[in-house]
Amino acid sequence: MEKLENSRLAYFANKIAVSSEPGLTNAQLMLHNFDLKPVEPERRQWGAWNFVGFWISDSFNINTWMISSSMVANGLSWWQSWLCVWIGYVISATFICMTGRIGATYHIPFPVVSRASFGIWGSLWPVFNRAAMACIWYGVQSWIGGECVTLMIRSIWTSYENVPNSMPKSSGTVTRDFVSFFLFWACSLPAIWFPVHKIRHLFTAKAFFVPPAGVAFFIWSIVKAHGIGPIVHQPSSKHGGALGWAMIQGIMSSIANFATLIVNDPDFARFARKPRDALWSQFITIPVGFAVTSFIGIIVSSSSAVIYGDPVWNPLDLLTYFLVNPNTGKTANGPARFGVFIISFAFALAQLGTNIAANSVSAGTDMTALLPRYLNIRRGGYICAAVGLAMCPWNLLSTSNNFTTYLSAYSVFLSSIAGVIICDYYVVRRGYYQIKDLYSARKTSPYYFTFGFHWRGYTAYICGILINIVGFVGAIGKPVPQGAKYIYNINFFAGFLVASLTYWILCKISPIPACSEKWMEVGDEIRNVSVAYGAEGYEDDSVSAGSGQYKDDEEGQTGIRERQVGKEDF
Repeated sequence: MEKLENSRLAYFANKIAVSSEPGLTNAQLMLHNFDLKPVEPERRQWGAWNFVGFWISDSFNINTWMISSSMVANGLSWWQSWLCVWIGYVISATFICMTGRIGATYHIPFPVVSRASFGIWGSLWPVFNRAAMACIWYGVQSWIGGECVTLMIRSIWTSYENVPNSMPKSSGTVTRDFVSFFLFWACSLPAIWFPVHKIRHLFTAKAFFVPPAGVAFFIWSIVKAHGIGPIVHQPSSKHGGALGWAMIQGIMSSIANFATLIVNDPDFARFARKPRDALWSQFITIPVGFAVTSFIGIIVSSSSAVIYGDPVWNPLDLLTYFLVNPNTGKTANGPARFGVFIISFAFALAQLGTNIAANSVSAGTDMTALLPRYLNIRRGGYICAAVGLAMCPWNLLSTSNNFTTYLSAYSVFLSSIAGVIICDYYVVRRGYYQIKDLYSARKTSPYYFTFGFHWRGYTAYICGILINIVGFVGAIGKPVPQGAKYIYNINFFAGFLVASLTYWILCKISPIPACSEKWMEVGDEIRNVSVAYGAEGYEDDSVSAGSGQYKDDEEGQTGIRERQVGKEDF
């Protein structure tokens, strides 16, 4: 053993290990590092306006722009589609604020939050799921960003459209598109370098630049069409029950667009200066920002129906038409090409911000939890980028028309994870976490449960999946009963409600430790937490919930009295 510890391999392993608190056991080094620990006051730099800028910048992206297209194509009128967007994003904002409050109160990321619900080691499965999805989506979103780069270059050098292709036909792409994708991918790498509490400046800059570019696109389209077009005068083609189900599907598609962000909002909210900063700023900005972007998309597409004869829902396709008229083949003049460049750059910046927020940071945080001894958020972000490149997203998208359907449908299964976590925090534990024990691998830890796995959380998680699994099969093209399709139409709610209700019932039947009899959030006590077993006060229940020290003995004793300790798992 001593020879192994002194080997070159051990030397190299120690060299690449990330910084962590001294005095931790090997088991604790699997649970803790600098990026996983509770955020100390010095790094809590996100105020309310930073969250406003974050969501304004995130709302302006191509997916949001097109969110109403499927609804209008499904037979809704424009105002019915827009109403679905409002309702869907208000619901999404509610869920965001619920998960975000956990991070903003205790200043811990999603992987650590999930330990309270799924167990110290059981949390690794939902974390792995989230990381894998983030890596895949990073590649897909980067490919879309590459399409923005293609438009930017074409607006400067029109000959870029005719770049000779040297890629084999089996690759699924051409040289021009691959170069554009690689340029976007490479330009994204510097943004991954900055720590999370500092990248708020990227979202602030994006919030100032991107929305004005969208408004300019909006005005330009209306002027070219000499009006807002026929779509805003088009009535709904559905009535009665069919109309109701179409609107429900529209609402659910808006929520599905947010499923991953609902789960990982603590990754950002933990940097809030105080919980209130992550509450109203998110609850108001999310529905307003996303609804305004969707409205711009509706009007611009309506105008395109006048200009080119058919509505163009993809803004990049419409910008391509602005650059080269598909009816006449005429290339736009200098000012128009400059306008296309600016708007394309805005979309590229929008894709960059969305990719960093929804995928890079999330994957980095999750990978940190999977291998905290050697990975931090920065290293995890670069691994995510490497996987996004290696997965060849152009090939996946070209060989399977159902690829995005699989990804979108799979994301709704995150609702069962959200259901377990939210029920655990708000209903079962009533806001009470023992922070130090979330980093403890001891069998006596209240979050260790059975061999580190929480069977109640996993049972509820599986039940939340099962309620949707048949409908999911139908969504990817297999014949299923009509009842399963109806359930899948409300997939997020079905998974969330079944998982949360199952979890609550199981915790009633078999109580869990470290709960409070009344609402008791003790996040204000968190300062610079030491989680090493030998740290002062570690064994003292009166200090395990906060920074390691209560204000006085009476408050510490109150914390003990109000904690309801259930039967320990064996």
